[in-house]
Amino acid sequence: MKILFFGTSDFAVPTLLALMQSRYELVGVVTQPDRPRGRGLRPSPSPVKRVAGGLPVFQPEKVRDRDFIEHVRRLSPDVVVLAAFGQIIPRRLLEIPPMGPINVHASLLPKYRGAAPIQWALISGEIETGVTTMWMDEKLDTGDILLQKTVPIQHEDNSQSLTERLAKVGADLLMETLYLLEQGNCPRISQNHEEATYAPILKPEDGYLDWEWKSRMVLNRIRGVTPKPGAYTEIKDRRIKIWRAEAGYEENIVVEPGSVLAVERQTVRVATGDGAVDLVEVQPENGKRMGAGDWSRGARIQIGDRFQKLLRSTEEN
Repeated sequence: MKILFFGTSDFAVPTLLALMQSRYELVGVVTQPDRPRGRGLRPSPSPVKRVAGGLPVFQPEKVRDRDFIEHVRRLSPDVVVLAAFGQIIPRRLLEIPPMGPINVHASLLPKYRGAAPIQWALISGEIETGVTTMWMDEKLDTGDILLQKTVPIQHEDNSQSLTERLAKVGADLLMETLYLLEQGNCPRISQNHEEATYAPILKPEDGYLDWEWKSRMVLNRIRGVTPKPGAYTEIKDRRIKIWRAEAGYEENIVVEPGSVLAVERQTVRVATGDGAVDLVEVQPENGKRMGAGDWSRGARIQIGDRFQKLLRSTEEN
């Protein structure tokens, strides 16, 4: 079986590695062009390109370009496998592989269609999620379901840790899917589109914390946007990024949400719309990650100080 792999992000890496170690013939790897990253904004390869080894690597700016589609046709793959690639695949390309264009998607479809299913599952407070292998069509994550695997969400998960676990599950699920395709007995089930929910790409402003939210909403938002785009708030006209927080227990709170309730050795307790959360790890503006207690002493945070409503554009930082 000849396979052409499309992938870009860290989520796609375990799937590519599984294919590289398998008995299947990988005719090439398609990934996004090198993009400027880091402080120097130097062109940097995608995670997938970094592990592709000696495989032929293709980096089209647009996969719908006629020349690229004709190149794929000449490669004549039996299967196209896609995992966290980052571009919509056109019909002309989907129709090339006779055994299917297969997508590895990090949710239990039809829930959380879109670019950020892991993040929005955490933000929404889900207790479980999973991975789906899907027969791709032209629309966004609407194709027939082949296989699914449910994965519990741990209390301490953020989007990075959950991505790492789901990526490994996705690689195993893809290999099982390919085996069943070879045997001619892979399930193929239409999605119930009425049950669909969506997970659009996260924007910087999605990391803003509103202290009038309930405590669980605040904690879920921090988990879902960590490490990117990051949860943030402001105090004393300075922005601060929140890396980790825990439930804080406080009875009979009568202060405004966002007010500092306690400054401890390791944590800072903040009032929310229905209780409190304890900040554990933070990053001050233009500073390094540190324990919330250490930050509070350096910033002279006191009981009664209040985290503010957003005062500046999210694009400033």
